[in-house]
Amino acid sequence: MAKPEKTNVMRILDGAKIPYKYHNYVTSGAVSATDLAAALGEDPAHVFKTLVTVGKSGAHYVFMVPAAEELNLKKAAAAVGEKSIEMIKSKELLPLTGYIHGGCSPIGMKKLFKTTIHITASDFATILFSAGKIGHQVELSLSDLQKVIPVAISDIIV
Repeated sequence: MAKPEKTNVMRILDGAKIPYKYHNYVTSGAVSATDLAAALGEDPAHVFKTLVTVGKSGAHYVFMVPAAEELNLKKAAAAVGEKSIEMIKSKELLPLTGYIHGGCSPIGMKKLFKTTIHITASDFATILFSAGKIGHQVELSLSDLQKVIPVAISDIIV
């Protein structure tokens, strides 16, 4: 197998000497997070998608939820101390984070945003999430993720 193309996320993890496993699903045709989990032969509860929101205050927040789950906006707002939050518009994602829809990772965004992951991430030895480019995933422990970016844990799904 050819060496994987290094993404910014992988370079950040390498620089921090954090071990991770690389997964590639470029040729699978996966579109949704659940398609991606199926393409990788993974339980959708083990694969996390990265969602970017904006609060009533104007501050931006990142949430990570299992592939088959939906973010509960009320629970998410409460988790970050906002009155309300909403998903950002797709066209705002790239200028805000440096990532495109389908390739958004909590690691390596243009700015460090308050990040919250669903409590089920604690149930797994490792979790999978975007390596910052469509078709690329990294797998690492929650504690190793927390060494790179501060991540709060909360019940944030519907």
